[in-house]
Amino acid sequence: MTLHIPFDNSYANLPPRFYTRQVAQSVSAPRLLVFNDRLAADLGIRTGDPEELAAVFSGNAVPEGAAPLAQVYAGHQFGGFSPQLGDGRALLLGEVVDVHGRRRDIQLKGSGQTPYSRMGDGRAWLGPVLREYLLSEAMNALGVPTTRALAAVLTGDRVYREAVLPGAVLTRVAASHIRVGTFQYFAARRDLEGLQALYEHTRARHYPAAQSPAQMLEAVIDAQARLVARWLSIGFIHGVMNTDNTSLSGETIDYGPAAYMDSYHPTTVYSSIDAHGRYAYDNQAHVIVWNMAQLATAMVPLMPDTDAAIAEFTAAINAMPARIAAERLAAFRPKLGLTGDDPEDAVLVDDLLALMQAGQADFTNTFRALARGNARDQVTDRAAYDAWHRRWQARLQAEDGAEARMMAANPAYIPRNHRVEAMIQAAVAGDMAPFERLLRVLSDPYTDQPGEEELTRPPLVHEVVAQTFCGT
Repeated sequence: MTLHIPFDNSYANLPPRFYTRQVAQSVSAPRLLVFNDRLAADLGIRTGDPEELAAVFSGNAVPEGAAPLAQVYAGHQFGGFSPQLGDGRALLLGEVVDVHGRRRDIQLKGSGQTPYSRMGDGRAWLGPVLREYLLSEAMNALGVPTTRALAAVLTGDRVYREAVLPGAVLTRVAASHIRVGTFQYFAARRDLEGLQALYEHTRARHYPAAQSPAQMLEAVIDAQARLVARWLSIGFIHGVMNTDNTSLSGETIDYGPAAYMDSYHPTTVYSSIDAHGRYAYDNQAHVIVWNMAQLATAMVPLMPDTDAAIAEFTAAINAMPARIAAERLAAFRPKLGLTGDDPEDAVLVDDLLALMQAGQADFTNTFRALARGNARDQVTDRAAYDAWHRRWQARLQAEDGAEARMMAANPAYIPRNHRVEAMIQAAVAGDMAPFERLLRVLSDPYTDQPGEEELTRPPLVHEVVAQTFCGT
């Protein structure tokens, strides 16, 4: 085998009740569709030929040093608690320490049934695999913490959903796959020994400066506040912010029904399973506080004094909305070319968003147009915009380099839903060119790319994607 992955596994050294060891279910005819050579180099992976890559990243071959396992966890799903979930269609192959000294998980997604599949087939079909590959790599290029995509393999097998569809496997790279739900799993079982082992592993891996569970909770809260603020600044809607999809590392994880807004509206929902808007765009800042409260609850048994822990953790959770508001403003300021800490900046941001909402303005294009001086064309109430513009210009007089700052903060390109859906349809028909084009353009989202202006266009009426779907 010429492929070499320098595995250095640590999660597999935790007690056996943290996971189930198993190999992937074999597939009939694996074929490599796309491989992330640059990410592989960062991970210290020495690559092999396409057939070997297809065999390993479909699960048909187990590379030397791998320790395949399915992780167990619990979670609140749309507010309802499930005491046992787990990797129902994924296997952690193992971990590497990358060239930057960061520990990274390598996980197969769509690799077959596990004890946690809950009557599912454990498989993935091509559409969600390419969708997650594209969206996660676009998110990385946008500068937002995220899992990454290393490979996508067509399996040669069929997957049965609402139709018969081509099967595929995604290889996902993450800082870890430890979730709020992982802590909830051990807390729900009153397994203090397991909870303590999980805390120590997580602290050492992600927050080594934390000297106590309380300090680690504060660090996780900070990471989540920054992450969700960045989502809001680019119009991203996760769609399924369950506690089992909230990573302790502070990365975006699970792109099932995720989407980017076209026309701005704060209550936008795309996810087909979010019937009541729990995870709508503007509710994400509230839900992450709720999720952190569940983490805090799970971590209380780690503290020597329960009453004192509840008081301390409650104070940390109650302070989180203000942290998110501060991070949101910090993320939006450069979008308007601003620096400093003028308290009126929040009003400028919110007033512009209100104009955009009233005129159904495109979120991405309006902010990009600010730097080009033609944002007035994006809104319908020109008089109101002119009044806002005068206030903004007055504020900008104190700034240097505002245009460059805005161009660096406001992407020209995002994975627009109608383009992603068209890409999936083409790929199912055997045409990977739309995927390759989107991946290339989205890898440099802040640079105007001649000949790709079409990819900045919002959907026409007949192209609007009203719902997005998870792969199961």
